[in-house]
Amino acid sequence: MDQLDSINLLYSLSGLMVGVLIGMTGIGGGSLMTPVLILIFGVHPETAVGTDLLYASATKTVGTGVHSISRSVDWQIVSRLATGSIPATILAIYGLAILGPASHETGGLITGVLGAALFFTAASLLFRGTILRFYADHIGELGQQRTRWATTATGFVLGILVAISSVGAGALGVTALLLLYPRLPMVRIVGSDIAHAVPLTLVAGLGHWLLGSLDWLLLLSLLIGSIPGIIIGSFMANRVSEAILRTLLSVILALVATRLVFA
Repeated sequence: MDQLDSINLLYSLSGLMVGVLIGMTGIGGGSLMTPVLILIFGVHPETAVGTDLLYASATKTVGTGVHSISRSVDWQIVSRLATGSIPATILAIYGLAILGPASHETGGLITGVLGAALFFTAASLLFRGTILRFYADHIGELGQQRTRWATTATGFVLGILVAISSVGAGALGVTALLLLYPRLPMVRIVGSDIAHAVPLTLVAGLGHWLLGSLDWLLLLSLLIGSIPGIIIGSFMANRVSEAILRTLLSVILALVATRLVFA
């Protein structure tokens, strides 16, 4: 077995472990897989982000199908988010194209945004209850018109974050939707967030492909491991405390973010 085969096997093993965590926590692969590719395997930040985006699109397409069958997707929310996120994604990809693929400036921008997004993701996991209570006490439920515009604005922010760092469509998106739609059941919040992530990560991933920052062999290796990993994690989800998982994951993300920012 040559070195390339060994590297691909390690990618698949990483995909398996990340897939298990995704299945157990529901957090998207961007906040987990992209740092692994950059910090452990030394993949260039732009290639790591571009590959991970299509990886996320493929895995979340399966999740969307499951949620669609159970009718736990609010397509109106999905369309509102996409109205903001798709144009934002195109603008972000255009900005990366101006900086230049695989340039030092692009790599610095991606790692900086990725680190910040991971910090925010960790905070949203660890302090979600506090954030929701503070928002309910000081702002409360918005009217229909303001909710619609706020959802589109949220999509715009998520589009920028995801296109640059591949992070944002999971924990951050769910937290934002919980604030904007407090009466909506959690299962529909999660289902809508996953459904929105599919076109968002697909458009962003195709944009990175056009920029040349995509490794198809790496993508295939990750999917080979992650698909069974997600299935295993889904069966394990009800057997592990959600509070413990969220706390552990938030600590890991904060440590990874610190390593990226201060590397």
